[in-house]
Order: sequence, then C-alpha cells, then structure tokens
Amino acid sequence: MNFLGVDTSAEYLTVIAVRDGKCETRFLNDCARSHSVCLMEEIDRALSALKMKPSDCDFFSAVVGPGSFTGIRIGISTIKGLCLATGKPALPVTSFEVLAYAEREKKLLCTVDAGHGYYYAAGYDDRKLTIPPAYIPCEAADEIVKSGYQRIDRTTCDPAKGFLEAVTAKAGHTVAVGELSALYLRKSSAEENLKK
Repeated sequence: MNFLGVDTSAEYLTVIAVRDGKCETRFLNDCARSHSVCLMEEIDRALSALKMKPSDCDFFSAVVGPGSFTGIRIGISTIKGLCLATGKPALPVTSFEVLAYAEREKKLLCTVDAGHGYYYAAGYDDRKLTIPPAYIPCEAADEIVKSGYQRIDRTTCDPAKGFLEAVTAKAGHTVAVGELSALYLRKSSAEENLKK
C-alpha cells in the first residue's frame, strides 16, 4: 500500500507518504496562515525521502474537516489535483477519525474547538462512531464526558500518528475524486456575517 496524505485542517500541517511499508512524516506545528505556501514543498520532501513520484501512490488522502475552512479547502484541492493528474482514487478522513485513531482509549469524545464556546464533536467507542458529528456548546460536551467518555482534542494527542493510523485502517474505502468533499457542520464566519 503506497499513499500520500495531507492534513491542513488545523494550525499545524501534516504530510505523510508511505511506500512499501516505509513512512515519511512531515509535521509543521504552526503554519496556520501559510498552508498554501508550505504544502507543496512538504509534499515534495516527503515523496523525495522515499524516492517516490505521485504516480507511485495507490491513492491520496485528505483530512476533510471539521476545522479551518480555508485549510480544509487547500488540502482537498491539492489532493483532488493529484488524483486527477494520476487517475487514482481519494480517501477522505475526518478530523474526528484523526483523534480517535491517535488514542487507545475505548470511549472518546473527539472535539475540535469551534470558537465562541462551541465544539465540533463526535463520539467513538473502540474507534466505532457512537455519537454522530455535531456542532455543540461546550456544556453539552461536558455532559457527554460525565456519561463516561474521555474528551480528546488536537492538543492532547499526536495528530500525525492518528492520521497515519486512520488512513491505514480505512485504506479499503477509497472514493472517486468527485466524492471528496469537506465536512462542514456549520456555515463559515464569513457566510454567517452575510446574514447580518
């Protein structure tokens, strides 16, 4: 299984290339406003480290959200371009799956800070979805934690490890490039502000 995956959904950037069991991970901790500047260079570095070309990949993967609206679009557009150029399929991975696969705990409430006292959240039990993705107030997340879930977010785990494990686990579930789309649980701030 050979693949290239990118996660541009947060303030960090993850690029993972895998070829014949060897893995190259590129992780930049803080590039929130420069994903579009850094991404192609990091892809090139990851592929070069494994002496790999895009055509060597069996598929390409992108984290589809939720998270940074702009970052998600950058990652998906890049992966769609690679899929179209090579004729290879895509593998969508959610931000929640990245978190769920980063930890070994059984019951996890995976949360992404949505600002203004809200989270994007989804629950997993042994990496199986038990609470569907939703946009919820922090107080609702606290209630779910009281019911036996451990809350996890990007600051309490290794997102690069979670991304690699999620892609590896889901590798048999690729989609046609046209089916790769963002997971948005609410409108962007810009769209919300248009109402006012």
